[in-house]
Amino acid sequence: MNLGLLCFIAYRAMEVEVMKAVAEAGFDDLTVAQGRLAARIGPEGTRLTELAEQAQVTKQTAGFLVDQLERAGYVTRTPDPADARARLVRMAPRGEAVVAVARQAEARVEAEWTRHLGKRGTAQLRAALTSLREITDPYA
Repeated sequence: MNLGLLCFIAYRAMEVEVMKAVAEAGFDDLTVAQGRLAARIGPEGTRLTELAEQAQVTKQTAGFLVDQLERAGYVTRTPDPADARARLVRMAPRGEAVVAVARQAEARVEAEWTRHLGKRGTAQLRAALTSLREITDPYA
């Protein structure tokens, strides 16, 4: 298997565990697509066009997902202080609560992977993937 597919398999395994933990914590109305988009919301908020670009979806798809997230109480839209015509998508308190659950699940998965790979192997994997980000992640 190529490296991209191997990375994707590991990513999907973590995503499944995170979504399972989120649902078990009572956030069972959050979909994978919504979660993937919400994960791109920055701490100070992010414009819809930026979310669409980062998620590699159309602006209409991103708007549809944000509408769903807003109705469910996960996000809010607020005026962008840098541009009065633009709006920022920000995490609402319910969104912050689900992020906390997701972070705990991520930590559990990473701990499991560390037990499997060992501390040195995990450190090497993190270093290699962090370095690879330099040429693969335009948003780094």
